[in-house]
Amino acid sequence: MNPEFPINIRKERGYEIAATSLIVETEKGWKVPSQSGGGSYFVKSDGFGATCTCPDYKNGIYKCKHIWAVECFVTQKVKQTNEASKKETYRQQWSAYDKATINQKPLFMQMLHELTSLVEQPHNCIGRPSLPISDMIFASAMKVYSTFSLRRFMGDLEIAYSKNCMSVVPCYSSIGHFMQREDITPILEELVRITSLPLNSIEKDFAIDSTGFGTSNFQRWHSFKYGKEIKSKRWVKCHFMTGVKTNIITSVRITTEIDNDFPQLEHLVKETSFNFEMAEISADKAYLGQTNLEIIESYGAVPFIPFKSNSKARGKGRLWHKMYHYFMFNQEEFAEHYHKRSNAETTVHMLKSKFKDSIRAKSWNAQVNEVLLKVICHNICVLIQEMYELGVQPEFEAYLQIKQNNHENPIFV
Repeated sequence: MNPEFPINIRKERGYEIAATSLIVETEKGWKVPSQSGGGSYFVKSDGFGATCTCPDYKNGIYKCKHIWAVECFVTQKVKQTNEASKKETYRQQWSAYDKATINQKPLFMQMLHELTSLVEQPHNCIGRPSLPISDMIFASAMKVYSTFSLRRFMGDLEIAYSKNCMSVVPCYSSIGHFMQREDITPILEELVRITSLPLNSIEKDFAIDSTGFGTSNFQRWHSFKYGKEIKSKRWVKCHFMTGVKTNIITSVRITTEIDNDFPQLEHLVKETSFNFEMAEISADKAYLGQTNLEIIESYGAVPFIPFKSNSKARGKGRLWHKMYHYFMFNQEEFAEHYHKRSNAETTVHMLKSKFKDSIRAKSWNAQVNEVLLKVICHNICVLIQEMYELGVQPEFEAYLQIKQNNHENPIFV
């Protein structure tokens, strides 16, 4: 038998104790919980060596799993202290930021017009001719971009009409009714993906997260815990995948506030895979599971999802076992990859600071469409920023042609 084998086993179990148990420094030494029972053992160190009160150490094992656990715990504590003392700063390209911000609104109108012009007008041979669907989506997106009410933003439509971005200026009430239509939801979802296409050669690493948008709708329920009726606002949940370099949103799914994050990962990864080559995907513990790890790997990416305090290496598949040990024994390296997930929070901040964290719509269909329009507006603003920072030249029609060669979509010209 390899003499290193028992040592590796004790080291692995010690690291598992350090990750899943509470280790406390006391007057008697480091108090380490027992894995086999309800007691604890004490580890002491005099600077030259360590001793433990467990039976393994008394039976002649020089370095038991409890000593390994304390060693791992102290090492990680020192690393965290050093990392906390170093504040990393990132330089902002202020010249590019200033130009993008100053020219954002006219460029937004121009790019939104180019984008909505790709939507094919449905044929309607019966009744009064409907307003062009491209103009109605343009008007709806402009309304969300302005963050104004329907009546107060009509001046922006007059400006857009004068710049030939629209063929007709619809009534404000027509825009409100249009945003309630269920049949435009798939179109808006596709427009989200199209707006991300110009950055498909730049983004390789992605993050998944979700965020909520408040509504004016209320819900009531009886709380048995407090013995009274409780009233609270409902909110709409936006699940999304974002590139960690530019914060472009590549796929999105809208659900109610009670829907779990875990099952949304497959849809987000699948939709992003149509247009991007994925190297890494980061997500928080809400997405942790053998199924999600395998889904990410099946699309050629490496999953970086931290394990919970009660996670175990045993009883799972090959990928779970591999990523668990990588997480346990290379926590500093794992954290460097997982840290990219913080860009998802940056994406949420960008989305809500520009277009607010609430929605005006009352009906469910209109609420879903309003959140999708926020995402479209966000993506166009990101493209405008990257035009000045990275020299990107968005051409939606050319990118759409490439996309249709892979899987055709009849709702676009």
